[in-house]
Amino acid sequence: MNNPDRREIFTAFSAFAAMAAMMGEAQAQGATTLSTSRVIKYADLPVHTFPNGGTQRKVMSGTLPTGEFIEVHESMLPPGQMPHPPHKHPNTEMLFIQNGTLEYLDAGKPVPTGPGDIVFSASNIMHGLKNVGTTDANYIVVSVGKMLKE
Repeated sequence: MNNPDRREIFTAFSAFAAMAAMMGEAQAQGATTLSTSRVIKYADLPVHTFPNGGTQRKVMSGTLPTGEFIEVHESMLPPGQMPHPPHKHPNTEMLFIQNGTLEYLDAGKPVPTGPGDIVFSASNIMHGLKNVGTTDANYIVVSVGKMLKE
């Protein structure tokens, strides 16, 4: 089986976007309801650059009509860098590794990961990520959780 490339992954996310997309009406909590289908063009995603030289393209963020909060972004991490210190949170994350050599910290245990691998970060488990290779690493993050009521 071939490893999907970035465009193929975003094509899959476009199918996901048919179920829920960025533009929608606001919820009472102020979050975006992802209820309008559309195609998300990779070339149109704004790029945010971090002080460590990494970049991030936000794909979508908001609440699905079924109640789950979802956030999707693509990140590039330069060699030797971490996006942030190890942490934990109530949402669940999946990372789709596109290229590069990364080390995933799973509850204190380092696990090597690379192109085609999928990392699953369970809710409230300490985790982290570091580019341990010599080239930039690219990965897509899908974060899902409950919408917190105020």
